[in-house]
Amino acid sequence: MAEEGDVVSKTFRALVERADRKFARVRDFPSYGRAQGQHYFQKVFKAYMRLWKYQQEHRTELVKAGLNRWEIGEIAGRIGQLYFGQYTRTSEARFLVEAYVFYEAILKRRYFEGCKVKDLGVRFKELRFYARFLLVSLILNRTQTVKVVVEKLKALVDDCNANFRETNFKEWKLVVQEIVRFMNADTTFTIASARPFRYSAIFDCHPNSVQYVARFHAKKVLKFRDAILMSYHRNEVKFAELTLDAYRMLQCLEWESSGSFYPKHLAETKENGVVVDYSGTSGLIDMKLVADMTDPTLPPNPRKAILYRPSVTHLIAVMATICEELPPESVILVYLSASGKPSHINASPVESSGGPKRTTKNKLTSHNSLEQNFSSPESHINGKKGSSDYYDDYLWLGSKGNGGSSNLYPGDIIPFTRRPLFLVIDSDSSHAFKAGLTWCRKRRESCLTAFAI
Repeated sequence: MAEEGDVVSKTFRALVERADRKFARVRDFPSYGRAQGQHYFQKVFKAYMRLWKYQQEHRTELVKAGLNRWEIGEIAGRIGQLYFGQYTRTSEARFLVEAYVFYEAILKRRYFEGCKVKDLGVRFKELRFYARFLLVSLILNRTQTVKVVVEKLKALVDDCNANFRETNFKEWKLVVQEIVRFMNADTTFTIASARPFRYSAIFDCHPNSVQYVARFHAKKVLKFRDAILMSYHRNEVKFAELTLDAYRMLQCLEWESSGSFYPKHLAETKENGVVVDYSGTSGLIDMKLVADMTDPTLPPNPRKAILYRPSVTHLIAVMATICEELPPESVILVYLSASGKPSHINASPVESSGGPKRTTKNKLTSHNSLEQNFSSPESHINGKKGSSDYYDDYLWLGSKGNGGSSNLYPGDIIPFTRRPLFLVIDSDSSHAFKAGLTWCRKRRESCLTAFAI
């Protein structure tokens, strides 16, 4: 029996190491693009599902061999991370729900709390679990869950400060402050009767009954497939890398399920009031729930790339990647929220010198001949807007220490107007983008709508 237990334990550890190696390959994959390592993700899912099934089938032997409950919670947390990662890449609600169910299972079964270990490494794992669960719960509008998890996170940070005095938990105190500030600013938490930002069958009429806006193109029917959401402001309300502006736009661009709502409780087996279910379907997704969450009458959610404080170069690179992969007869929405000028913020020395103000323009000129096409003499003779005017107003994306440009000009958007584009500028310089790009639209056959806030 002892030899059999050793074999089970060694097999389990080998499966853990193999799954962790595969997870490390995909952890830092970008969340945008349609062909970013999908093959690897399938392999990682397969490895973790095999590991999860193995620990369920051999739970008794593994516990005797010294398996800790927090180790089971860590495996479930990794699976939740994988599902949430798939949601950020595809925007499919079922992946978000599956991530929530795994995280809720960890919380309900107290995988991290039950053992009361005094291991600092395990405490950090528990802190990261709460932070990830909060993000998933926020996006799902599970306000009650958010409030419960916030209280648990506060208690855990206080407990860590008391028991590990030699370790600095300042960053985790800031995480608590961020989520509390986010909750105080979001109407979902401050107004009990606030309706969701998402389309909801409870509050909204069926999509087929909604009046359609004017077509982008006279002969084409375009489908909304992709969106880029970017926000950059000083001291903006955020949690992790999700700002309040991006969060609200994300909610507006998704469909609420018209089926049964998200699960409120998971079935638990109790004995004398204590959870003892160690070998059941702990954390496994309820497939009937996913079926209830799927509404075949609603269109799929558009893919969304959420960028937190990107550089101008990074933003343009993401836009180029998504536009290149945009399916035919599709339209992309770009939401940019930023200040129109540094204002009271001290500009970087490079910006003050005036050097990089034309940096982005020079890059565009070197890569294409757009400037030659738009800077015709007649535009200046007739008093119309010329290409040089595309670089007078801008969005400020913060000072960059690498010497790159901090300014996004209307002219930087011009190359992307060759694809169907819906542009939303939330800034005090939005008028420049609306005027400049509307003129650009008149000069070429493009499907562009510029909306200034």
